[in-house]
Amino acid sequence: MNKSDLAKAVSEKTGLSRTQAGEAVDAAIDAIIGSVKGNDSVQLAGFGTFYAKHREAREVRNPRTGEKMMSKARTQAAFRPAAALKDI
Repeated sequence: MNKSDLAKAVSEKTGLSRTQAGEAVDAAIDAIIGSVKGNDSVQLAGFGTFYAKHREAREVRNPRTGEKMMSKARTQAAFRPAAALKDI
């Protein structure tokens, strides 16, 4: 399912037009992205939690040359599914 399929499903479920449903889906995704970028988590009951996860710098190895180097520390988005979603 892609974003347009999701907007179509929302449209059919709620009675909104496809354009309005697409705007609602876009707004929800933008809100989740904004919260996670702001280091805040988004908890959706029965679905899961989106949060920012910090990864420390670490030593890695180039598989081609065997050369050791340091990777950069970074923050990335992560998702933890709710128990109901884990039991699919």
